[in-house]
Amino acid sequence: MQNLTNQPILSASQVTKTLPTSSGNELTLLTDINLTIRTGEAVAILGTSGSGKSTLLGLLAGLDTVSRGEIHIFNQALNTLDEDARARLRAGQVGFVFQSFQLMPNLNALDNVRLPLQLSNAPNQLQQARTLLQSVGLAQREHHLPTQLSGGEQQRVALARAFAGPPRLLFADEPTGNLDNNTSRQIEDLLFSLRDQHQTTLILVTHDERLAQRCDRTLRLHNGQLI
Repeated sequence: MQNLTNQPILSASQVTKTLPTSSGNELTLLTDINLTIRTGEAVAILGTSGSGKSTLLGLLAGLDTVSRGEIHIFNQALNTLDEDARARLRAGQVGFVFQSFQLMPNLNALDNVRLPLQLSNAPNQLQQARTLLQSVGLAQREHHLPTQLSGGEQQRVALARAFAGPPRLLFADEPTGNLDNNTSRQIEDLLFSLRDQHQTTLILVTHDERLAQRCDRTLRLHNGQLI
């Protein structure tokens, strides 16, 4: 567990997400979500499939927009920003790890890790990317494309990419969902080790109770509501 501060890095107030249906009604995905994440905290958002976990993560990260309510990240109200401004806010400050890895298929491992460093115009990009790959045990695989790597190796590359910067805040959406049990444990250990090393605030979406217990705090979603 890291040393926490009382300073919030992210907050949500009465966040609701609805979608229109073909019948002209609204489908409610999330209702009146209120939460605060403190700097240095690791928080798990736990819930079954369809409970709204990934929808909430997308809203908190500014990848999607709320229907009602407000989200603040780094003391900035997301609803006052357009898509480009939200992307600029995330650049160099926010990392992502996804269940499906989402590596660029035409880039080798080194260039996948280097990509966010290029987008944020970071110095010493090549050396940083190589150091990150080494930290996840893939120094000898830097020239391999994603299709030449196992699922566990792809997620290691994704972790190295996520911690490029390093980020102040990391969102992880079911990061071990596509992996076998043994590989999942390795990726979990690596995720929390890197998080501790870089003092990164972590928001982790999962349906795995055991993984959630590794976080400082757990929030539970059921039918789009925090319980």
